[in-house]
Amino acid sequence: MRDLFREILTVIIRNPIRIILSGIGVSWGIMTILIMLGMINGLEYGIKSDLEGRASNSMVMWTMSTTKAYGGFKPGRRFELYNEDIEWLIQNVQGIEEVAPRLRLGGWRGSNNVTYETKTGAFDVNGDYPSFAKIQPMKFDHGRWMNQGDIDEKRKVCVIGKEVRRVLFGAEDPLGKSIRVQGVMFRVVGVFSSVKQGEDAEEDSQTIFIPFTTFQRAFNMGDEIGWLSILSDQETPVNDLQERVLAGLKVRKSIHPDDKRAFGAHNMADELKEINDIMLAMRVIGIFVGALILLAGIIGIINIMLITVGERTKEFGIRRSLGATPVQVIGQVLSESAFLTTVAGLVGLVWGVAIVLAIKYLIQGSESEVFRNPSIGFIATLVCTGAMIVFGIIGGLLPAMRAVAIKPVDALRADG
Repeated sequence: MRDLFREILTVIIRNPIRIILSGIGVSWGIMTILIMLGMINGLEYGIKSDLEGRASNSMVMWTMSTTKAYGGFKPGRRFELYNEDIEWLIQNVQGIEEVAPRLRLGGWRGSNNVTYETKTGAFDVNGDYPSFAKIQPMKFDHGRWMNQGDIDEKRKVCVIGKEVRRVLFGAEDPLGKSIRVQGVMFRVVGVFSSVKQGEDAEEDSQTIFIPFTTFQRAFNMGDEIGWLSILSDQETPVNDLQERVLAGLKVRKSIHPDDKRAFGAHNMADELKEINDIMLAMRVIGIFVGALILLAGIIGIINIMLITVGERTKEFGIRRSLGATPVQVIGQVLSESAFLTTVAGLVGLVWGVAIVLAIKYLIQGSESEVFRNPSIGFIATLVCTGAMIVFGIIGGLLPAMRAVAIKPVDALRADG
């Protein structure tokens, strides 16, 4: 082994510029793959972090307008969901664990002026059931969440986000105090924090929750429902449940079975699958681009080894005449090729990891929501290391076969 490494070192010393330039291609290819994988991991982590705090087996649905005539009704019909539809779903659709009807004052993304004594702020005001906390978990800093008694007795209580507390109450304890929403007074029974991140967490912190039945009566909503959040049980995939719910409500509301736009709906399973598909496509593209750069570097190593073999024709002839077998000659060339490729690849690996870690350090504490915590997995590093060794051996095959193809007599006659 000592003689082997001495010979490899001799080859490098003879042509340092040539070896370095050919190794740059391999280093650049490995570095490119690792950086792209690290950036994609950071992007994926950021996107999935925004989905935290939402049950993976949850779905949301709402009514829209019909687009097909059916049951004597013309297309373009508007329809609503009502309280009795909740009980119907629970009794007729299998796979439902929780149903949480929801309302928002001012409609979707609507905010309202909320007052406490002399302080006023604009916040989202929602009407919800206690079961909503299972669909969208939250942390309670003070007090409690809504309970069934609040629903049954239509109590004028509310749970506020921490930003609502900061704006309206400051350092004052909000529990037991009353806030005013459109002239109606609600007593604060709890303060919550969001388990989400980024803009979603900020939006949650500016939300006020009121018992659903209280909301309907206080703001003259009758028995209408804005939209539904539904949780599937452990045995039912949420995609299947979504199809069952929509199919059942189409029958109940006299909507054409093939009307795809009568309801709006989405679920966490579909969102996660879409994200995973996008990330997979980006990884494939990143690996493909890096592999092309790496291939160019390997071709450069092959060319260098071919030139080196040509320059060492007489040396190989002497080896063969002294008893060296073709296998030994092939092993020598393959060892040199594998060594050069591995060293160049390790340099690229170190630089790739260092650059990803540097980017991770630079973005710490930033307000970026989509891109967070770039990283390179151990498996990816291991695969790259193995690939370098394999490519190095493959890259040395052609020069090695050329070396043993030369007859010893012809090799001894060669110049140099």
